Amino acid sequence: MTTQHHDILIGAPRERVWRAMLFSPTYEQWTATFCEGSRYEGSWEAGATIRFCGPNGDGMVARIAEHRPAEFVSIRHLGVIANGVEDTSSEAVRAWTPCFENYTFTDEAGGTRVRVDVDVFGTYEDWMAQTWPKALLALKAVCETPT
Repeated sequence: MTTQHHDILIGAPRERVWRAMLFSPTYEQWTATFCEGSRYEGSWEAGATIRFCGPNGDGMVARIAEHRPAEFVSIRHLGVIANGVEDTSSEAVRAWTPCFENYTFTDEAGGTRVRVDVDVFGTYEDWMAQTWPKALLALKAVCETPT
């Protein structure tokens, strides 16, 4: 497993960027880059279980390891969801869990710097390296579009 680092400067205040990244309906807009129809079920509160799902309900199950609003979010991925069933203990899942996805929000001249540090594994490395920059550009567009 390796850790990829991605970042972008967004011309908007930190709290606006944080809210757009984590909450509906803007969450669904930027995460469509990964999977059209992406959504989450659960809470972003520290210690809470959260499920990241595609339109058919398959996806990943995780726990929010840490959350400091508009500053830092750490997601601890625990397993997968397939056909409505959570798998957190199979050999295939244990090969890559736990892995983390961390978001850091910092003030920078002109707006907010968003840094994503994400553990990736196997065949997903190239896909994540190509998709995260596109997703961050989508987040930037959401945040910089006047409401």
